[in-house]
Amino acid sequence: MLEILVPMAVVIACGVGWRALRPAGVDADQIRLVLTQVVWNLMLPALVLTVLWKASLGTTTLRISFVAVSVTLLGLVTSWLLCRACRRHREITGALMLAAAFPNVTYLGLPVLEKTLGPWARSVAIQYDMFGATPMLLIVGVAVARHFGTREKESAGFRELLRVPPLWAALLGALLNIADVPPPKVIHDTLTLIGSSVIPLMLFSVGLGLRWENTLWHSLSAILPVAGIRLLLMPLVAVGLTHVVGLGGDLQIAVVLEAAMPTMLIGMVICDRYGLNSNIFAAAVTLSTLLSLVTLPLWFELLNRPSLVGL
Repeated sequence: MLEILVPMAVVIACGVGWRALRPAGVDADQIRLVLTQVVWNLMLPALVLTVLWKASLGTTTLRISFVAVSVTLLGLVTSWLLCRACRRHREITGALMLAAAFPNVTYLGLPVLEKTLGPWARSVAIQYDMFGATPMLLIVGVAVARHFGTREKESAGFRELLRVPPLWAALLGALLNIADVPPPKVIHDTLTLIGSSVIPLMLFSVGLGLRWENTLWHSLSAILPVAGIRLLLMPLVAVGLTHVVGLGGDLQIAVVLEAAMPTMLIGMVICDRYGLNSNIFAAAVTLSTLLSLVTLPLWFELLNRPSLVGL
């Protein structure tokens, strides 16, 4: 996997370099906002629709969703207990809970799975996200942010789900798939063309979102345990859960790798909106992303050993 992660790390590093150098005086956060909006509202829905229209769906989708929801709840509970034991401030507690529970399953997970396991694995990343991580983030994650945040906002709940274009694309793709409607070539080619730019733009956006302010070093005692939950505990539990629900082989590897992804970037938006500590969340994103360059290859190697697969 290392030879696959290195080119991805280079693209991420280009985003980091842009944040540091600011070519033509263009701010990295402005670029990231534009890129993520284009990807989120146009390119990712096209990719999601293309993949799920032709994917193998059924009980496997329910099992992937079960693992995604279960490990997310584990991350929330474990990080809350840790923050309570350390007596963290409320806005820090909420930020660390989100950082521990919600992985970067699409922006980083999708390209890692596709390059490591093949194009078929894109379906796993999308199902893990659309039928597990994203609904949990917009319902439970937002509820956590509202409870611990310093800004009172009306809880969006299910209404926020109605504003997620990739989720609508996932539902449409699943319906067309179940109805056994073959994708017309011109539509398939168009969707493929639109979705082909998702991976490099996602990786570049990850680099643009990494921050190197002093918060990273000053908050190591808080974010390092969270990184441990995110990168070690949750994938370990995912290994057990995949055995419980009967996911094996490459499918098990794909699901566990999704659970092992670093903290998602979009959580910064929720932190800002509800008054959580955005700086410490950004530090958790940066640290977990850096450490994942080591932990992801380790998980991949372990999952290919019979001793762990047959746990």
